[in-house]
Amino acid sequence: MASAGPEGAEVAQTATEYVSHHLGFLRYGRTEDGTWGFAHSVEEADAMGFWAINVDTMLISVLLGLLFVGVFRFCIKNATVENPSMFQNIIESIVEMVQNSVNSSFDHKNNLIGPLALTIFCWIFLMNTMDIIPVDWIPLLAQTVAGDSHLYFKAVPTTDLNITMGFAISVFFLIIFYSIKMKGLGGFLGEFAFQPFGKWAVPLNLLLELPGFLAKPVSLGLRLYGNFFAGEVIFLVIALLGWYQLPLHFGWAVFHILVITLQAYLFMMLTIVYLNQAHSHH
Repeated sequence: MASAGPEGAEVAQTATEYVSHHLGFLRYGRTEDGTWGFAHSVEEADAMGFWAINVDTMLISVLLGLLFVGVFRFCIKNATVENPSMFQNIIESIVEMVQNSVNSSFDHKNNLIGPLALTIFCWIFLMNTMDIIPVDWIPLLAQTVAGDSHLYFKAVPTTDLNITMGFAISVFFLIIFYSIKMKGLGGFLGEFAFQPFGKWAVPLNLLLELPGFLAKPVSLGLRLYGNFFAGEVIFLVIALLGWYQLPLHFGWAVFHILVITLQAYLFMMLTIVYLNQAHSHH
């Protein structure tokens, strides 16, 4: 379970300082004196600007991506028809679930959609699952390895807006790509200019259609980010109770398992639906 919270730290912290520290990122970028390095405070991290990198988010995301690829590769290499293991059955059930979702919501032939949906679901699910790990464990491990008791380290990638919007914008670019590929540039632009009221109401059509189209990546990214940022804050507040957190942490974690799975599934399904719309001629 999570540690006793700020009471166990070397330097006494208030509840606000404890929560703020755990919400900070291990950020690398250009400091105010012009050199490149890691930020040692929230203020220094904010001053690094747009080109700074959240190293903790990137590291955990890459490791989870490699874990996803490694697990599926291991399963494929050791798969058997005669006597499948429980591990193989679990992996096959995930693949079957994704395949059924694609078949029921995607009406066109595109060999990219299935692997894309599987990758989105599994990768986001693994990122979300990091929220179940007690909030102090990974930061304390990072501080021990680095020898810096004040090190920032955030272990849940989907609480970083950069990650969730990165997924959403990538899907948005695919929507634009397939819309133009399937309908042509004129057909793609015509959906905004000539629908729903015809070519004599172009300004009104644009006013109605463009906001909804541009809202797709925003809704995808913010929904995922908002759910897990809020969930992490609740875990941090529970951790402030010290050892009394144990039953509350367990109860919230059990409920959060539903959120973890549901948000990964929603992101996958919306991606399938949006790409199906991009392939469809209205």
